Amino acid sequence: MALIDCPSCGKRISDKAQSCQHCNFTLGEATSEDIARKQNLNKYLKGQRIQTQSMVAMLLFVAGFGFMYWGGAIPGELQHTIAIGATIIGFVWYIVNRVRLVFLKRSD
Repeated sequence: MALIDCPSCGKRISDKAQSCQHCNFTLGEATSEDIARKQNLNKYLKGQRIQTQSMVAMLLFVAGFGFMYWGGAIPGELQHTIAIGATIIGFVWYIVNRVRLVFLKRSD
C-alpha cells in the first residue's frame, strides 16, 4: 500500500482507496480529464485567494497611509505608529502576494 496525493485536495491517501476521505473525490470513476479539470480548478481558486489577499493588503496600505497623512495623527503618538505599521505591513504583504502569484503562474 502506497500513499499518493489526492488530485482534488492534494492530501495524502492510499493508492487502493476508491475515494478521498478528506474531500470525497471519487478516484475509481475519475478519468484523467476529470483529474486535470479538478487540478486546474484548484489552481484557479488558489490564484483567486491570493488576489483577494493582495486587495486586502492594498487596502491596509492605503488606509494606513491615508490615516498617517490626512487623519491628523501627530508623529510620536500611538495612532501615528499604528498607521506606519499598517502601511508597512500592507506594502510587504502585497509584495509577498505578488511574488506568490508569479510562482503560481510559473508552475504550469
